[in-house]
Amino acid sequence: MSTDPSYVATQTHQVIGAHLTHHPLEALLAEARLETMTDAMGALVVFEGIVRDHDGGEQVRALTYTAHPSAQEVLTAVAQGVVDKHREVRLWTAHRTGDLQIGDLAFAVAVASAHRAAAFAAAAELADRVKAEVPIWKEQELLHGPSRWVGLE
Repeated sequence: MSTDPSYVATQTHQVIGAHLTHHPLEALLAEARLETMTDAMGALVVFEGIVRDHDGGEQVRALTYTAHPSAQEVLTAVAQGVVDKHREVRLWTAHRTGDLQIGDLAFAVAVASAHRAAAFAAAAELADRVKAEVPIWKEQELLHGPSRWVGLE
């Protein structure tokens, strides 16, 4: 049973945003931090998925994310599913599509809650579920060798 004031519950159990975009995420994430937090929230957990220079033992030069036409709908449904399970959070997420370079922000999650445990749990679950369920695939341009698709299975 929560000892939080009743108004906290009116500010949670919300998806603040779920975005699929070709545009850089940095500006969206800065805005999401402001929109996700309220004075009743005591925790903000942010995850930033950055394009790294290696995968599966191979060096990666760059990559391209491609999304199925249903990806936005699925992303929104996954975000809502996480919020329905973790009712004490406010959640925002975004995923890039298109061409990205090493070091680019590809995926972002911001979860606010009155208490840290709920925010950490929801952020981790969302990151895992987006990777597993949202139909987004990446084609990695390898430094030495042909390109390789990831996530098509």
